[in-house]
Amino acid sequence: MSDKQLQREFAVARQIHAGMRGDSQEVVLPAPLDVSEQGRKMAIRIGVAFMVLILVNVGIGLWFIFRHESNNPNRPLLEAQMREQIAKSIERAAALTPAPNVLGVTEITISAATGKMDSVANEVVTIAGRLGGSATKGLQDSNRLSVLVDVPSNRESEFRGTVASIQGGGSPESPAPIMSPEPGSPTPATGEKKSFVVQIVEATAETPK
Repeated sequence: MSDKQLQREFAVARQIHAGMRGDSQEVVLPAPLDVSEQGRKMAIRIGVAFMVLILVNVGIGLWFIFRHESNNPNRPLLEAQMREQIAKSIERAAALTPAPNVLGVTEITISAATGKMDSVANEVVTIAGRLGGSATKGLQDSNRLSVLVDVPSNRESEFRGTVASIQGGGSPESPAPIMSPEPGSPTPATGEKKSFVVQIVEATAETPK
């Protein structure tokens, strides 16, 4: 009992005896630990700790930035300059936007009865010719037909009134009367023209209730 060497040998013998199964002479030693499984678990733990550390650092950095910006005495000045730059950009964009009727072309929309769009367009062309102007019919698009008209600027009011009188589909056989200029009245230069785009829209009949 006092010999250390014998005690170690006795402990080894007991371990061997405990590992023996039944009558078999085979000794089963304890299975070694799975080193790869331990390494995988350790890698997962290190990765999670690293991600947590990054999130903490980012949060602390954002907090310091927010605190610094909130205490910045120049912040109101920077905001005012930013608003001023935005306002100037909007003004420049508005200046670059073309104004309506920038080419001097006025649009007039009149309605025509079903199947009468071509007749109304011909009447508009006739009116423009009687007023000393010219007109060009466009191609019909579904229920819309456009006519480009040029008339002398001193006959603009007559053209508008005559075109308005055929609203709903006038008949070429009974055109609206066109007044001639009074004798001695001043007339502008021949080159002064007024351009119109007459949009003829086919009126759809309402379904009776």
